[in-house]
Order: sequence, then C-alpha cells, then structure tokens
Amino acid sequence: MSQAAGLSGLKVLVIDDSNTIRRSAEIFLKQAGCEVLLAEDGFDALAKIADHEPDLIFCDILMPRLDGYQTCALIKKSPRYRDIPVIMLSSKDGLFDRARGRMVGSDQYLTKPFTKDTLIRTVGEHLNRSVAAANSAGKSAGASDASEPGTAASVATGITLSFAATA
Repeated sequence: MSQAAGLSGLKVLVIDDSNTIRRSAEIFLKQAGCEVLLAEDGFDALAKIADHEPDLIFCDILMPRLDGYQTCALIKKSPRYRDIPVIMLSSKDGLFDRARGRMVGSDQYLTKPFTKDTLIRTVGEHLNRSVAAANSAGKSAGASDASEPGTAASVATGITLSFAATA
C-alpha cells in the first residue's frame, strides 16, 4: 500500500452522474489520503475546476447536459487547465469509446465498475507522470494564467464554452 501513501493531499475531481460511482470513488480516494471533489455533470465540474484546480480528474462519459467528451475537450482547450490529467470513466469498453476519449484529449480510460486497487493504481501512475514531467520541464516560468478572451465564463474560469445548443 506504499503507493497510496504517496497520494496524500492530492486533489482529485470525480465527475459522474451516478451517486454510487461518486461515493465509491470518494471513499477509495479518501482512504488513500486524497482530497476529493465531486461533480454531477460537466457544468458543475467546470465551476469546480476553476475554484479548486484539481491535480487529476476522473470524468464519466455518459452524463446529462454536458457529456464527458465535451467536458474533457473544454478542459484540454484551456491553456490554464490543459495539463490536468483527465481519465475517462465508462461502463463501455469498446475501441471506439477509447479512441474518442483520446481524440478529445483524455489521458486514460478506466472501465466501470472499478476496484479500489485499480483506481488507486491509476491515480498513482498519473502522479508519477506529473512529477516526472515537472522535473524534466524544470518548472518553466508562469504557465499561461491568462484567460481566453470572449465570454464571461472564460474570464472567470479560463474555459471558453463554445458549442452549439441542441433542441
């Protein structure tokens, strides 16, 4: 369980419309020492990302209002948040689903239901990658904190919501 010890203080956002999945992930991650943030859908998640700047995001694919693919794409288009690893969560394990997740910028794909060990191992892998990337980059000066111009939402969060409304 040495990997879980290294997760202490890591801020993880879990986005899923299923209360059962959110609670399970929250319990597993808190037992490993993580600080856990919960969101029910993409819109809720975008506000929490702006307010709390998580270190890692788990994002369900099938959600109402703003699905996981759209949510991930918006996160990855933001200069301020694009480096936060996003791991897609889904009960589907098809090649198309995994490929579509990669196309919108996800870093990994985790199939539900997941075990505590799988969840913690996945978090640990991304923590190790982040540390290695930070060390190799030498903490280059002040990443772009400037918000993208255009909308009130972009001023507040650095994320521009630009997708067509559907009827």
